[in-house]
Amino acid sequence: MDFKILCSDLDGTLLTYKDNVSDFTISEIKRIKDYLRIILVSARMPQSMTYIQKNLGIENEPIICYNGALVLHGTKELFSTFIHIDQIASIYDMANKVGIQLGLYSKSEWYVEMDSERVQKEIKYTKTLPSFRDTQATIGDWRDRKMGAHKIMLMGNKENTDNLFPILQENFNQTLNLYRSNDTLIEIAPKTVSKLTAIKLLLEEHESLKDVIAFGDNYNDMEMLQNVGRGIAVANARDEVKSIAHDLALKNSEDGVAHYIKQHILI
Repeated sequence: MDFKILCSDLDGTLLTYKDNVSDFTISEIKRIKDYLRIILVSARMPQSMTYIQKNLGIENEPIICYNGALVLHGTKELFSTFIHIDQIASIYDMANKVGIQLGLYSKSEWYVEMDSERVQKEIKYTKTLPSFRDTQATIGDWRDRKMGAHKIMLMGNKENTDNLFPILQENFNQTLNLYRSNDTLIEIAPKTVSKLTAIKLLLEEHESLKDVIAFGDNYNDMEMLQNVGRGIAVANARDEVKSIAHDLALKNSEDGVAHYIKQHILI
């Protein structure tokens, strides 16, 4: 299998545990990293990806954050695009009416209004701490600083998330990417970007998408998996993802990516 780049989603894919990679995954990545560029591709914010990069020994490579809305190479910003502040304010009004909390992310900033079980899970699994602040205050601050959000996370229960999601689709489907991470979470990103657009941005002159092998598990991985040279879904992936993948790997909890690398990428 002759690839030049390996791209992998993190949560539910490369991460064996909720917050980290296994020793086996580390050893397999270190075995191939001098022969393939290893690029992490995630909805996570930068500082919740860089510790994984360090564990894998690939700090010299770029990272694709926020589903492609922010691309970094070390401290250098290669690409950035935001959800406009007026859209954030509208989403906040809709979510607030049905009791759904917002998590607002921009570069290394993460703001939530209050602590919750969901927030504590994010802290535990991403090893990152939010700032607690009223969402309207964050919107006002970002408006003054001419900023927007790289990602919005809506945190509710199944009932109010079920109710809000079609309303958001009706209002923002043309300009924003909206997808449900699970029954109680909605993640929102700019429409103009995706994991695939970010990968394209990082291709060097002599490289093409055919040179890329990629791994994923969720809806936001589908475009990436469909368009690279080989797109692999882990066994725990959503059925829709598995149906479009070129091949399947074991579950993330069974080191699926590492086993696939060991079996198919021979250096």
